[in-house]
Amino acid sequence: MTERINKNGLQIAANLCQFIEKQVLPGTGVVPAKFWKGFAAIVTDLAPKNIALLAERDRLQTELDTWHKANPGPIADMPAYRTFLEKIGYLVEPPKKARISTTNVDAELAKQAGPQLVVPILNARYALNAANARWGSLYDALYGTDVIGEEDGCGKVGEKSGYNPSRGAKVIEYARYVLDRTAPLRKGSHVNAVGYSVKGGKLAVKLADGSNTSLADNSQLTGFQGEAKAPSSVLFEHNGLHLDLIINRSTPIGASDPAGVADLVLEAALSTILDLEDSVAAVDADDKVLAYSNWLGILKGTLTEEVAKGSKSFTRGLNTDRIYTAPDGKKAVRLHGRSLMFVRNVGHLMTNPAILYTDSKGEIREIPEGILDAVVTTTIAMHDLAKSKKDAIRNSRKGSVYIVKPKMHGPFEVAFASELFGRVEQVLGLPESTVKLGIMDEERRTSVNLKACIAAASSRVAFINTGFLDRTGDEMHSAMQGGAMIRKGDMKTSAWIAAYERNNVLVGLKCGLRGKAQIGKGMWAMPDLMKSMLEQKIAHPRAGANTAWVPSPTGATLHALHYHQVLVKDVQKELEKISADKERDTLLAGLLQVPVAASNNWSEAEKQQELDNNAQGILGYVVRWVDQGVGCSKVPDIHNIALMEDRATLRISSQHMANWLHHGVVTESLVKETFERMAAVVDGQNADDPLYQPMAGHFDTSMAYMAACDLVFKGLVQPSGYTEPLLHGWRLKVKAAA
Repeated sequence: MTERINKNGLQIAANLCQFIEKQVLPGTGVVPAKFWKGFAAIVTDLAPKNIALLAERDRLQTELDTWHKANPGPIADMPAYRTFLEKIGYLVEPPKKARISTTNVDAELAKQAGPQLVVPILNARYALNAANARWGSLYDALYGTDVIGEEDGCGKVGEKSGYNPSRGAKVIEYARYVLDRTAPLRKGSHVNAVGYSVKGGKLAVKLADGSNTSLADNSQLTGFQGEAKAPSSVLFEHNGLHLDLIINRSTPIGASDPAGVADLVLEAALSTILDLEDSVAAVDADDKVLAYSNWLGILKGTLTEEVAKGSKSFTRGLNTDRIYTAPDGKKAVRLHGRSLMFVRNVGHLMTNPAILYTDSKGEIREIPEGILDAVVTTTIAMHDLAKSKKDAIRNSRKGSVYIVKPKMHGPFEVAFASELFGRVEQVLGLPESTVKLGIMDEERRTSVNLKACIAAASSRVAFINTGFLDRTGDEMHSAMQGGAMIRKGDMKTSAWIAAYERNNVLVGLKCGLRGKAQIGKGMWAMPDLMKSMLEQKIAHPRAGANTAWVPSPTGATLHALHYHQVLVKDVQKELEKISADKERDTLLAGLLQVPVAASNNWSEAEKQQELDNNAQGILGYVVRWVDQGVGCSKVPDIHNIALMEDRATLRISSQHMANWLHHGVVTESLVKETFERMAAVVDGQNADDPLYQPMAGHFDTSMAYMAACDLVFKGLVQPSGYTEPLLHGWRLKVKAAA
């Protein structure tokens, strides 16, 4: 039994209560009595509204199910479908004027364009690595990935036979050409540089032929470190991002370089989302306290982690700001040393046993987890708000708290989130709209009503994005009764996806996000395929997104190159010339076209291939989530390609299998046989994990295996197709058994 402490009618897990009173509240100026009284009032007033919003989701889904049963297949009469959606309240009239009025947004979100990381907050090492990924070594990113091929003696990526000079030479050449593109010289090339210095506030470059040159645009020189005549680093700016040329002849690389260049460090992950949601397994007070502790440590600047590499270990903490001397040599230039941190709270659906309350009918309930997250994470952020602007480790210099809110269905749920944060601000004595909101455009009812959603939190919006994975899961569940879905791999080329991605950017710009907030795009899920990422992910800035998700600090360093190739603000200015209102009917028609197959003419081999792919992916992820509490990691797919997986992928795969099963494309016995066969495959892929519990041969006792099967066989009745209720239930059983 969980030990609980009663505070103003809230029955709080003792460890959570003690954590808040002893670690969170001291230093905020908020006394425990005021905190708990205000917290209890928020729960009393807003928990019923939360429950009502979930009931509205159910009502609308019932209406959709009835309509799609009566009108199976792709939408044949779009005007009639729109009329139906408007009648039931699913589709609302967009506001005529919807412009955000958000203020005090930090430059990383409002002005700069660059990569964004998303990491599970339960893992302190990941959190620290992501925070410190604001700056990344291009040399390391190129040397350690497949961007540099294996030809010409460059060797295989990751080989441990020592430094490969051929590979190193390719890396150095690549980096020099990056400099030529981003900070070109008045004449000649950085490839031929043999010396760098700063003279008279300008960069002086000596070339191999004995001639001297300088930057084509001297304003790109932002600062330097060391002595002007022999700097240890030279700082450039291009497209709003910085590049730091490291000069150090005492290193092996610098000693062999004619100019003494040891590295090129790029400003990379401008922002990071520390995630309490899809990439974590947080099911009780113990998990929540660990997550909140890491958020507290990040914002106080005290989080550390012991890291072992070989026979050596060291303590990793947060990087301080980077200090340079201005080109004129008279003043200091200070640059943020870390990513700007968001925290992603959970959505409106889940509850958590960390706190119990008594509702108006006298029934004891678990607290809505979104309310719990809102109160605690905002209170923790007060430690950052209290810091001086000169503090070496500070998150927001504008005095804002950045919270991403996922899985909201439409404008009324966004309005509820805004109301919730407003109530939290009142309890804590914070100015109105201190909390800035990130709206995840990942549910169908939000996409088709995006303008109204932004208007519902117009003074808070600092971020919107598209998330293909969850959005596809909701698409499939919303039209579950309409027929068999197209194959999962075909989703990306379907009509609704193109409309979805375009609509998000155009509506965001129409609502005034340029220069005030982020417009983001989704994740590159293959952390080992960086060459392909460099080839493909440039599409995101070209589409007008000023940030996009990457799976690692290395990925952030490489993706930063795209923002040197594309000046996003110029792309956005061009897109603003397009009238989102005039395109609304076309985009809406695309958004509303459900991905139901026109005919179920797949071969038996194609059906089995789809089942194998889905079942292997589900099992590979669920076995770590349920048995080990790992919510995000590199999971090998059926072809042994490592993918960064979280619950969003699981939602797609389980809903797809549930859909095909429901419509008779596949049989229950075939699905069961596939799960059993794929369990053995997943066991083999995890054979080197000492903590792994095999599933094959343990189908009646492996809770992870049973959880995976539940996601499919009970998938039809899961709210919005979410996986959380089943996963949480099974994880709690595993923890109880342990």
